[in-house]
This record gives sequence, C-alpha cells and structure tokens, in this order.
Amino acid sequence: MLGKAGASVIPIVFALVGDPVGAGLVASLARPGANVTGLSLLSTGTATKRIELLREVVSSLRRLAILSNVGNPVSQLEMGEVQTAARMLGLEVITSEITRADDIASAIETLKGRADALYVSGDTLFNAHRISINTLAMGARLPTMYIQREFVEAGGLISYGPNFPDLFRRAAGYVDKILRGANPAEIPVEQPTKFDFVINLTTAKALGLTVPETLLARADEVIK
Repeated sequence: MLGKAGASVIPIVFALVGDPVGAGLVASLARPGANVTGLSLLSTGTATKRIELLREVVSSLRRLAILSNVGNPVSQLEMGEVQTAARMLGLEVITSEITRADDIASAIETLKGRADALYVSGDTLFNAHRISINTLAMGARLPTMYIQREFVEAGGLISYGPNFPDLFRRAAGYVDKILRGANPAEIPVEQPTKFDFVINLTTAKALGLTVPETLLARADEVIK
C-alpha cells in the first residue's frame, strides 16, 4: 500500500477519509501542503443531524448508547462529536468501546435495558459485521443509527451520511486536474455536498416504532 512518503513522487487522491488533518495526510483542508489531496467524509460534522433524525423516530429517546472502535482514531473522534451533540440535546450518553470483532456481542448485550437507542460510529470493522450488529441490536430492542446506508440495507433502522458514489465521482475530477498540471498541495480538500437519508420501515415496525409521514417524505430511500 502506498503511504504518504510515496506521495513525494506519486500524487495521491483520497475519496473516503474521515479526518485527513487528524490522520496527518494533509496540513489543512484549505492548503493540503503535500502531494496528497481529496475528499473528507466529514463523518464528525453531521452528528447533531443524525441524533435529531433518530429522535424524530424514537420520541422516547433519553439515553443514547454509542458504539465505537478504540483502534480507529476516526471512530473515536466521531464518538466524541456524538457525545457533545447528544448532551447539547439533553440526552444521557452511554459509551461502549470495542477493540475486536469478538467484543461486539458482549458490548451490545450490556446495553440491554440501559439505553433507548444505539449510535454506531463509522468503522470498517463494524461494516464487515453489520448483519450481526443489527441482529444483536434487534435482540436488545435498540433502534440503530448509522453513517452508511449499507447498514440499513442489512436491517438497521436509520442512516444519514455522505453519498459515496458522489465522492468517488468528484475524486475523479481531482485526478483530471492533477493530470492537467494542477499541484495537489494547492487543491483544497473538499467535503461532501450530497447526503443520503435512509430508513428501514420493516425494522421500525419490528421495534414497534411509528415513523412520521413527514420524515418518510424527507428520506432518500425507504426500505419496506
């Protein structure tokens, strides 16, 4: 895998990085300062929006559990953002951190009866185990919120996050600029402009939740 050091020779364009500054890929979003640029997922910038959407479905939401991966700095960063947003909205926060896939089942089991909903931070480990996470959450009667639509397609309740195909298309535009002579160090890192809001109505019904018609009308996709 080509690291940042290799970018001194070969330009690198990234499309799905949660925190490029925190990860040390670029000096700043406005001026990357190296031979690396691209698009940030901005996963931490929409935490308040996700919680507000979740609360519209789970009107009794008072205690929010957050599942994150200790080994993923971006997952941890998002958890901090969600904690801040949740408390600003007057919610009690319960954090549950895992380090490996084997920890997921016990982490969700300990939340049973202690939380009204579960926010799962963006993470490749969680994505790989999204079906089991949804099964466990359903067993614990926990409505779920995600950043990626794939989780909702696999039985989760709600997702709100960047449209990945759009980010990849825009990344191709970066490549075109560089091939035409633009300096990556001077091409600002851009953030998502298109977001997907997906609701799984089947899951909502299984949890005994009634999704307001006004919210369904705002969704980009409703899974039935």
